[in-house]
Amino acid sequence: MEELTSGASGRIIPVFRDLRRSFLSWRSLRRVFIFIQSLFLWFLLVLPRNRFSSSPPSSPSSSSPSRRKLASRRRDEEDALRRRALAEGLDMGNGCVCGTSLSFGTRRNALFCRNWMPISGELKGILIIIHGLNEHGGRYAQFARQLTYQNFGVYAMDWVGHGGSDGLHGYVPSLDHVVADTRAFLEKIKTENPEVPCFLYGHSTGGAVVLKAASHPLIESMLEGVILTSPALRVKPAHPIVGVVAPLFSVVVPRFQFKGANKKGIPVTRDPVALAAKYSDPLVYTGPIRVRTGHEILRICSYLMQNMKSVTVPFLVLHGTADRVTDPLASQDLYNFASSKFKDIKLYEGFLHDLLFEPEREEVGRDIINWMEKKLQFGETLANGDLW
Repeated sequence: MEELTSGASGRIIPVFRDLRRSFLSWRSLRRVFIFIQSLFLWFLLVLPRNRFSSSPPSSPSSSSPSRRKLASRRRDEEDALRRRALAEGLDMGNGCVCGTSLSFGTRRNALFCRNWMPISGELKGILIIIHGLNEHGGRYAQFARQLTYQNFGVYAMDWVGHGGSDGLHGYVPSLDHVVADTRAFLEKIKTENPEVPCFLYGHSTGGAVVLKAASHPLIESMLEGVILTSPALRVKPAHPIVGVVAPLFSVVVPRFQFKGANKKGIPVTRDPVALAAKYSDPLVYTGPIRVRTGHEILRICSYLMQNMKSVTVPFLVLHGTADRVTDPLASQDLYNFASSKFKDIKLYEGFLHDLLFEPEREEVGRDIINWMEKKLQFGETLANGDLW
């Protein structure tokens, strides 16, 4: 079977592989700077002639860039509507009360959302799922049902450009937008359920989003804690030079795809059925990563690695020791250096990246539920003054 991949580092590394091969052949740093300087000259000299010329248009074709931009926007909108129809048609399972809705992000873009609620019993808490790169919230239906059986409610939000949400499929103009949308979604759910404890869950790059969102004091005050599976924390480019040119490329050609970047990749689960289901899902983006998306992952990971000691939110971090997409040692560093007073870590020996799609997914789900219940009990004990 052809190896497949998703997540963060497993895609970032091949994204710039063509660039890397060129750069590695250069023996002199001077030549690298000449190359970068040439790009800037191209940007300054060629683009202004096309975009900022003050001379009147000589032919109708001079307006073609605007028409192309409009046509591209229409294609993006049509594709988002097609994906939204597919998202609406997904089976969310039985044994719970479930539904879908549209929320609106901080830039008024439509975000596709799901919810699962217990049929009966008192609601213990709510878990909000922020999925990983290139996937969508509907993939977590089995985990959501496992939570509802233990009287937890579940919400899931598709990022911009993912699942049934607005935007070009697989394109993330800024992960700060995803962070802001996560905050807004949490605030909306908390307003609708003011007395119910809330947890944030993030997988892979979604874990990075959750961790950055929870670094805001207001958001942290609304949470009981966060759960991170295989979080993207220490993600580095394949070569240091890539870190130099990536910001420029992300501005000049943000949507550009490196062809063949992920034809072969890193396995994300040991379950062949789950792996096949993921990559036959039309809502999972399997194309080459776009330049801006890759740069955004590098940027948020750099921020989190520099600010680990300032993390104070209660958290549980889970990682497979055999994960080759994101770094389990970075999760250990988070646990070691974070200032959180309530924190836990579990490393699963031999597990791969997509923990909730491994053969032992039920065990991983139970560990998450047990931690949330422990955190809720700790909060009650603290509120009652019975800690000592």
